[in-house]
Amino acid sequence: MNKIFYKVFIIGLISIVISSCKKDDIAEAEPLRDYAVQYQADLDSIENYLKTHYIETVVNNPGQQTDQDITITKIPSNGTQVSIWDQTVYPLQSINVEEHDITYKVYYLQLRQGSGATSKSPCNVDAVLTAYKGQLLNGTVFDFNDFPNSFFSLTSVIRGWSEIFPKFKTGSYVGNPDGTISYSDFGAGVMFVPSGLAYYSTATANIPSYNPLIFSFKLYEVQRIDNDGDGVYSYLEDRGSSTDLNTPDGYIRDNETTYEDDTDKDGIPNAIDTDDDGDSYLTIGEIHKNADGTIIFEDTDGDGIANYLDKDNHE
Repeated sequence: MNKIFYKVFIIGLISIVISSCKKDDIAEAEPLRDYAVQYQADLDSIENYLKTHYIETVVNNPGQQTDQDITITKIPSNGTQVSIWDQTVYPLQSINVEEHDITYKVYYLQLRQGSGATSKSPCNVDAVLTAYKGQLLNGTVFDFNDFPNSFFSLTSVIRGWSEIFPKFKTGSYVGNPDGTISYSDFGAGVMFVPSGLAYYSTATANIPSYNPLIFSFKLYEVQRIDNDGDGVYSYLEDRGSSTDLNTPDGYIRDNETTYEDDTDKDGIPNAIDTDDDGDSYLTIGEIHKNADGTIIFEDTDGDGIANYLDKDNHE
């Protein structure tokens, strides 16, 4: 009897412990924070950082790995250094980004835009070869890469990266006898990213949840990508903005109001749409290319619209 009672008691005790653990887990789980409230907190923190820190050094060492390395330091209580916010050597800039029904302001510094042609600016659907350092506002470095050997697709990184990199251009490079590469005149900058355009509630080993991030970076190279495999590099499917469809702006947008980058207005931007004009004929079958890979402009019905973008013409 005692043994039976003991077994029942132990099983009951284990059940209580398990039940208690589950309840505690549920009680301790933080509900997802409101995006607008968190953004305001992030913006306050970022702007406070910009007003209490200064640019100590920017290395000018052409052709060397340290070129455009930046050191940012907190202004001492009795310091007279000019803050990032107030300095004019590298004017503080910002862009607006629409996400989560919020207009995010993303601050950035352009240490150097880059000497490459405009065609060497990445579109937000391209891939970039970049050296970078990521840190928290408290100065903790959570990631860095001084010797990049692979490209990052801007469609698979945090939103902050895909918004800021198109503002920069590449430079030039030469190969060295030892097999290394020296980059010069590349674009370099610093971005200050609200958590809503970074990892938000997702914590990692080095990044707590709901943390704004700082990235200093150098843009070495751009890799053009055909994201939908339709035979057209995705950056060539950038038709510009809603106010200027003739000048590419570096951003492929899924805009449900203006459809500037969505010819057939099906809610899928051309850059990821295998049938850009919605005529049920795949884009890749409606284009022809020159020997150098450029697309031949073909307009069979003479309406000024290329066949592969003209739903009334699929010759």
